[in-house]
Amino acid sequence: MSQLPKTPLPTDVLIIGAGPAGLTAAYLLAKAGKSVRVIEKDPVYVGGISRTVRYKGFHFDIGGHRFFSKSREVVDLWNEILPDDFIDRPRLSRIYYDRKYYAYPLKAFEALRNLGVFTAGLCMASYAVAKATPITPARNFHQWVRNQFGEKLFSIFFKTYTEKVWGMSCDDISADWAAQRIKGLSLGAAVTDALIRSMGLKKKPAATLGEQGGVKTLLESFRYPRQGPGMMWETARDKVVAMGGEVVMDHTLSSLSHDAAKGQWTLLARSADGRTESFAAEHVISSAPITELVSALQPRPASLEAAMGLKYRDFITVALIAPAAAAHDFPDNWIYIHDPSVKVGRIQNFLSWSPEMAPAGFACLGLEYFCFEGDGLWTSPDADLIALAKAEIGKIGLIPPEAVVDAAVVRQPKAYPVYDDAYQINVDAVRDDLEGAYPSLHLVGRNGMHKYNNQDHAMMTAMLTVENILAGERRFNVWSVNEDAEYTEAGYSGAESALKSERLVPKKAAA
Repeated sequence: MSQLPKTPLPTDVLIIGAGPAGLTAAYLLAKAGKSVRVIEKDPVYVGGISRTVRYKGFHFDIGGHRFFSKSREVVDLWNEILPDDFIDRPRLSRIYYDRKYYAYPLKAFEALRNLGVFTAGLCMASYAVAKATPITPARNFHQWVRNQFGEKLFSIFFKTYTEKVWGMSCDDISADWAAQRIKGLSLGAAVTDALIRSMGLKKKPAATLGEQGGVKTLLESFRYPRQGPGMMWETARDKVVAMGGEVVMDHTLSSLSHDAAKGQWTLLARSADGRTESFAAEHVISSAPITELVSALQPRPASLEAAMGLKYRDFITVALIAPAAAAHDFPDNWIYIHDPSVKVGRIQNFLSWSPEMAPAGFACLGLEYFCFEGDGLWTSPDADLIALAKAEIGKIGLIPPEAVVDAAVVRQPKAYPVYDDAYQINVDAVRDDLEGAYPSLHLVGRNGMHKYNNQDHAMMTAMLTVENILAGERRFNVWSVNEDAEYTEAGYSGAESALKSERLVPKKAAA
């Protein structure tokens, strides 16, 4: 006879996922006196894709995570959780294209020299053509970038890298992604900034948290936890527990159901050893991928088919360890690899993020490969991935393969929500379905909302959700965070703008 799952005491709020959004919500709710329990599938790490993996004294991230925000609320929370462990770091990144390196942001004279006068002239001519004959409306990434920069610059600096990241043609990627990630960085602004840099007239601003302005992609410095972003989220977890909350590791969402009569949610979660536990709460906050959440709901919601239509891009980091002297010509935080002859898409230099990311005398480079879970890269043995990374780092010329003394592989499923031509229709169907049926179910974060949010925007979705729960009504429209492209790349951040606008204009459905 099977044993019924053990049911701990109900809590006010159950939170699915211990990433930036989930732990932000847990911290603020616990601070407000609510009982909270966080369910996390990872057996070891909190932080989601903002975690920091530890290996033999080395620390490496799942992609680089700059701590930048124009939202004072987010900045204050970072400082509150981790008051003494931020360091100032210079930003240096380059583009590798056609066996040459280009500073990013661009330096006009360097780019002219590398491209040559003829190619540079073609870039400006195609830009002029694009401005004279824009494609309206721009329906895909290709058309959007072509309108902003011209066809030639699109082919040089956008096409190869973007298709590596997403594993699909730029013609099949929604224009929404381009608008969200690079709006505000026009060719005119980039050239003007590049000329100022090339002539040495631009002063590097201090990276004071909360006082960083300008176009986000042109920032020259940033703040960073001295042992990586995971340090922030491990500290947040510890503070949640110290306030009486609970963080349950190594538990995967199995099913979720709501008893309207009792006003209570019941969540079943399965641990790696096969045990199932039952948890109950008045509210549920989910930062789990929409596909996982909706497929776990009982009874099956009408939007299940729409949820299953959402796609994700997965991610592998191969960390190569070498003597520091071997990487002395690699001062960058990261390099974008636009060369189609190699599979690597981006290379991180973790030592340039913080000197505490590697033991003295060693460097650690993270080669990032974008893939789909289950494809040839994802299923390759670690030894094959390490051999590939060593060969490609040698081909690019950053360090000799024989200098590599150790390596590690990290796989990250569902790293990026895919913006294909159907994603918005599917997200809207899920949102309309769940908001109508379950007022006490709240979606937050990057995967929880299928929005390519930065860390600060993911946090703000949680902060607004907490305000809604404490107020007892959906006073703020969480979906407005980072809805406008200017929230990410220019003007005020989505976090700050959404908070201001939503205080004045509540969501109509909640009126």
